[in-house]
Amino acid sequence: MSEIIPSPNIWESPDVYEVENRGVDRDHVIETAMRAVLDWSGLDVVDIGCGTGYHLPYFAQDARSVVGVEPHPPLATLAAQRVSGMPSVSVREEGAAAIGLPDASFDVAHARWAYFFGPGSEPGLAELDRVMRPGGAAFVVDNDATRSTFGAWFRRALPSYDPRAVERFWTRQGWERERLDIRWDFDSRADFEAVVGIEFDPEHADLILAEHPEATGVDYAVNLWWRRF
Repeated sequence: MSEIIPSPNIWESPDVYEVENRGVDRDHVIETAMRAVLDWSGLDVVDIGCGTGYHLPYFAQDARSVVGVEPHPPLATLAAQRVSGMPSVSVREEGAAAIGLPDASFDVAHARWAYFFGPGSEPGLAELDRVMRPGGAAFVVDNDATRSTFGAWFRRALPSYDPRAVERFWTRQGWERERLDIRWDFDSRADFEAVVGIEFDPEHADLILAEHPEATGVDYAVNLWWRRF
């Protein structure tokens, strides 16, 4: 397995990350945009960096088969437990750069806040070239740090992040982008505070919570990068 990129938010706090997953894009703006490119009904789907497998049952509602790929053993175990008893879904403990399945295995690939963060993800892109079928589509969901309230928080916490460099990378690789407006919306202030606490260092988390003393949600912009094969 190639080197794993750590994800402290979900690795260290999978229960809180589950709360975050439930609060992100409740209106399914992302999935609607994906379906407009390629509907996965009756197709074979791979979710790369699937974490605890939160999205696997959603894809399985319509797909012929779904494979979750997750390199971190504890998360892969949780994902397998989530889909136990779902015959069309399986989980593999593998990384994005070495999925370990035959050529041309999938029609749709999905990666959400996982591995494909721009420069440095070339090995994973090469693996996509190998495992995707002609006519298929791959989707990468990542933060749009150039806009939205969440984007402003992100830029302040990570001043070295260069969104323009990331955009240039994907454009050079031949991917297209759809800019989407979603939301973080949580059932309680406690949930909001917990999620902010795993996504930002303590200093920036405290600042966000002080600036938004009553918030339980926030506007959030993402980039949906996609490519047809």
